[in-house]
Amino acid sequence: MTARPVALVTGVGRSIGIGAGIAHRLAASGWDIAFSYWHPYDERMTWGPEAGATESISATLDGRSAAIEADLADAATPAAVFDAAEERLGPVTALIMCHAESVDSGLLDTTVESFDRHFAVNARASWLLIREFGRRFQGPHGAGRIIALTSDHTVGNLPYGASKGALDRITLAAAHELAHLGVTANVINPGPIDTGWMDDEIRTACLRQTPLGRLGTPQDTADLVEFLCSPRGLWINGQLLKSNGGSA
Repeated sequence: MTARPVALVTGVGRSIGIGAGIAHRLAASGWDIAFSYWHPYDERMTWGPEAGATESISATLDGRSAAIEADLADAATPAAVFDAAEERLGPVTALIMCHAESVDSGLLDTTVESFDRHFAVNARASWLLIREFGRRFQGPHGAGRIIALTSDHTVGNLPYGASKGALDRITLAAAHELAHLGVTANVINPGPIDTGWMDDEIRTACLRQTPLGRLGTPQDTADLVEFLCSPRGLWINGQLLKSNGGSA
């Protein structure tokens, strides 16, 4: 293809996040990037918002880019995100879902409100994004890509882990239900990556559990995403892949 294809990357709110790492890697590999962000989520979290992150990420991406503010807890948002991406950059060829609601709570202290919000953002929004992608995809057979980031953390993190489990199933179903479009769909479990949420105790524990003796980085995940989005990754389809350095 002579024109740069368009990748839509969700959950790119901070420059040190996995989403930003993926956006930069794909942009450097020849993709134009539409990315979504939702700063009110960062404002609720311990790390807080990163001033100027959206502008900084946009300014450092190769090629064209479009930053799209998106509250994915709203069921109308996925379609609006695709509308904005198509209007500003053109049809989307790859959908990479890095967005997440993640607030720690367990079986006994999770509230119904929190449970519902986790499933709205992590599961329902992902389904609706995949649905929009499938309805709108116009690329050549074999060119389309869907990739979602997941987690196997459930203990003490019930709504996050359970909603990520639903995300896995939804995404893997797309490998079969969108087969007529030649779209591949895979899930990546990147393991523990410190993007600002780890304290010293967690960091030390994660280092002990990783054979290579280091923490994962957003670039580690971006390497796999870039491969899956390339023609070389076409035959990998319908898989839940662990890219975690062997973390126990």
